[in-house]
Amino acid sequence: MKQVFIWLVLGHLTISFAQAQDLLDLLPDEHPRELVTASFKTNRVINLHSLENTAFGVLDFKISHRFGFLSGGAYELFGLDQSTIRFGFDYGLTDRITVGFGRSSFEKTFDGFVKYKFLRQSTGEGAMPITAALLATTALQSTKFADPDRENYFSSRLYYTFQVILGRKFSETFSFQLSPSLVHRNLVATLEEKNDVFALGAGGRIRLGKRVTFNAEYIYVLPDQLASGYQNSLSVGLDIETGGHVFQVHLTNSTSMIEKGFIAETTGDPFNGDFRLGFNISRVFTIVKPKEF
Repeated sequence: MKQVFIWLVLGHLTISFAQAQDLLDLLPDEHPRELVTASFKTNRVINLHSLENTAFGVLDFKISHRFGFLSGGAYELFGLDQSTIRFGFDYGLTDRITVGFGRSSFEKTFDGFVKYKFLRQSTGEGAMPITAALLATTALQSTKFADPDRENYFSSRLYYTFQVILGRKFSETFSFQLSPSLVHRNLVATLEEKNDVFALGAGGRIRLGKRVTFNAEYIYVLPDQLASGYQNSLSVGLDIETGGHVFQVHLTNSTSMIEKGFIAETTGDPFNGDFRLGFNISRVFTIVKPKEF
């Protein structure tokens, strides 16, 4: 019931904001309203979804890679002996709606998402000061059950995440966002863990040059929801635009590259040097050309 109530409230707010945005379109054009773009170079900060959507008709193919912990030392070649990977496809149904699908080697997980941008930052007449989006994800863990002889349920493999993304591009140099999040896990390992995990993510971007930005994100999980040993996710890195690609290289204490994992199941301790070297590569393909072309 708690999730239903939360999403009824969010749905009401979304409709209200969308109606307000439509009314703004009716205002006179003395100072035409212009949308603010390029808050981030891709639709991810590092792990978190960013303010950006994949444009209408564009397919964004993503390869995400995480090595082992640097704290493994020379014996583990500072993490290079281990690796996990995720392949993903994000597609812009409209400029406001992006859908995506992916498969991770970590826990052999399939995931999908829908992202709806219901407010878009703009300047001019009736300017909107922020960008806001709703994100809903589903994940299916496909590893074999630990005890196949007991009664196992398909629903135990399912995880859901709901997120509101609120942010602003303050200048050509700086963008910042907040991501209140709810992760629901149908099955948890211990009694001290909660099925519903509430967290607050924060992400930012500082432009270092025309093609390079510094990105950082931190996800704070509210107390008394996870078992001992789990940590808040911390990531820093660089975005490098090379033309048709955006290459993201970073350090993160999270292993998983999907929401239920990096929000609720991060085990790396930053104070122990438990960071993983990782990268995301984004390559876009235009499937449906805009009308002006």
